[in-house]
Amino acid sequence: MKNTPRIFLTWFPRILALIFAGFISLFALDSMEAHQTFFQQMGHILAHLVPTAAVLAALWLAWYRRIIGGLVFMMLGMVFTIHFATWRQTGLFLMFSMPLFITGVMFIFSRYSQLQSRNKKVDKGL
Repeated sequence: MKNTPRIFLTWFPRILALIFAGFISLFALDSMEAHQTFFQQMGHILAHLVPTAAVLAALWLAWYRRIIGGLVFMMLGMVFTIHFATWRQTGLFLMFSMPLFITGVMFIFSRYSQLQSRNKKVDKGL
């Protein structure tokens, strides 16, 4: 159980990103209106799913390149803060921008944790 912090740092940001992507995907359902055609509704839903696609693309990148992906998540947090004006209300900021910043920082920390454990193995001669 001595690898528990490293396992936590590896999997928590991934799970947080997936939960956040599911959470913001729910807002796409709000775009449907009864008087629109099927194709208009699909167009609105797809337009509302663009932030979800951005989060999932950042997760894919961070899965393989943690530092770059972490920086992308932090940039997404800044984009969400500016574009959706979450800086105006604390609740909105905590719901929409803060999970992206936390995910980015945790991906970066997980990479440094991985590098430190490799360095310890090299120092011990393993």
